[in-house]
Amino acid sequence: MVHELIQIIDKVTEICAHLAAWLFFSIGAMITYEVVMRKVFNMPTIWVDEITRFVQVWAVYLASAHILKKRGLITVELFTSSLSKGKFKVLETLSLLVIAFFSIIAVYYGAGVVFESIEMGRKTSTMLGVPKWMTESAVPVGFALLFIQTLVELVKLLRGDSIAGENGHNV
Repeated sequence: MVHELIQIIDKVTEICAHLAAWLFFSIGAMITYEVVMRKVFNMPTIWVDEITRFVQVWAVYLASAHILKKRGLITVELFTSSLSKGKFKVLETLSLLVIAFFSIIAVYYGAGVVFESIEMGRKTSTMLGVPKWMTESAVPVGFALLFIQTLVELVKLLRGDSIAGENGHNV
C-alpha cells in the first residue's frame, strides 16, 4: 500500500515537473513573440511582461518537489563529503524535516494570503488587472507538493531505499 502511494506521489511530482518545463518553454516563446512584435513591427504588447511573470512563478513552485526528489537542492559538499554514510543519513533526515516544517508554514500562511486576496478582490496594478490570488496560490500549492514529496523522501530514507546524494553517498 505504501509503495503504491509513493509511486503515485512520485508520478504526480514528475507530471508537475513536466508541466513546469513546458511553462518555462512557453515563457521563452512569449518573450520571443514580444521581441519580434516590439523590434520588427514596432507594436509592443501589454500582456507579455505580466503573463510571463505569472507563468514563471507557477513553474518554479511546480518544479520544487521534483528538484527535491532528484536532490537538486543546494548542498555544501565540503561538509557532507567527509561524513560517513550513517552521519550523512542523519543529516539528510534532519534536512528533510526542516524542509517539511518550513513547507507546512508556507502552506498555512500562503493559503491565508490567497483567501485574503479573494476576499478583498485584490488585483495587479497593471493594465491587465489580473486577480492576485492567481499567482499567490502558487505558493501554497507548490509548498504542499514539496511537503508531500518530503514525506515520501523521508519514508524512502527510513526504509533504506537508495538515495544518491550529490557527494556520492548512497543512503
